[in-house]
Amino acid sequence: MTSLTPETHVVAEIRGRVGCITLNRPKALNALSLDMLRSLTQTLQAWRDDDAVLAVVVRGVNKEGPFGAFCAGGDIRFFHQAALARDAALEDFFTEEYALNHLIHTYPKPYIALMDGIVMGGGMGISQGASLRIVTERSKLAMPETNIGLFPDVGGGYFLSRCAGRLGEYLALTGLVLTGREAITAGLADGFIDAGRLPGLWASLERTPFENGASVERWCTSHLSTTAAPAPWPAKEVDRIFGLPDVPTIIAALEATDSDWARQTATTLRQRSPLMLHVVLDQIRRARGMGLADDLRMERDMVHRCFHLRPGAASETVEGIRALAVDKDHAPRWNPARIEDVTPAEVAAFFESPWPVDEHPLRRLG
Repeated sequence: MTSLTPETHVVAEIRGRVGCITLNRPKALNALSLDMLRSLTQTLQAWRDDDAVLAVVVRGVNKEGPFGAFCAGGDIRFFHQAALARDAALEDFFTEEYALNHLIHTYPKPYIALMDGIVMGGGMGISQGASLRIVTERSKLAMPETNIGLFPDVGGGYFLSRCAGRLGEYLALTGLVLTGREAITAGLADGFIDAGRLPGLWASLERTPFENGASVERWCTSHLSTTAAPAPWPAKEVDRIFGLPDVPTIIAALEATDSDWARQTATTLRQRSPLMLHVVLDQIRRARGMGLADDLRMERDMVHRCFHLRPGAASETVEGIRALAVDKDHAPRWNPARIEDVTPAEVAAFFESPWPVDEHPLRRLG
């Protein structure tokens, strides 16, 4: 058995007939580095073709030990440093991350994600494609990228746009954090287990004589509750307002609605990057008509534009990360500063691919 050491940020071991992956970067809430993406990809590719492995299960550790934190996303401090230094590794990161997301969504064996604790951004990218998405009472799921001048990438356009009604637009624009049972309600998780039962389930994977991958998935499913929570959002109001044609109309409708939910939602949106709110609304609506590979190619174009339309410190994303995670002043200087000042041309630029089709970094995706 492999021991968990601080240097090994992805621990991969075969227990019985199950490939078990542990994200082991607890001080960073298992935020994904480029090396971690590469380790995950190499492991999944090897196990895909290994008849000894029937299924794959992935978990995270926290500072106290196994479970408690899944993955807080990509390493945004690295994004900030690499963007300012014009480091080519930033481009490699997103190309390889999105290719890994596609691998997980299309994996031919059961891939089971134990989404205990924080599951945000890149953590959603390595769990939403799972054949079984398991949450606990400690789960906190979100795509909060508009808070750092980014957009819900890692296939976020694909999986959020497939939520019921206009819930995808609402979650993408606000970055609302969902509990485990709320995630089941939203269609972003499949089953619930008490966190205290996870160690027992994990241990049972090694000693249970599974016949095939489907039996591994059935075994895990047998431990789950599928009871959803009442939606904490007013579904009819979400559909009415987030189905409106553009962000200024959405914010005007929220500010004209006399409810605590509308006021709170409007306040949240006024704090987000005005430019990226417009971009994200367009992203979700475009993605609704796309397959996974085309969505990931679009998002790869978009993330290149996030760092290159305005290079270095002028980037909306670099500024957002500075305010949240570097200087921590929580006072981003968004440009434009107001939702009403964003132009259609500024938004359209994010969707223009910088590559010819046959040179796109994700051209080989299915």
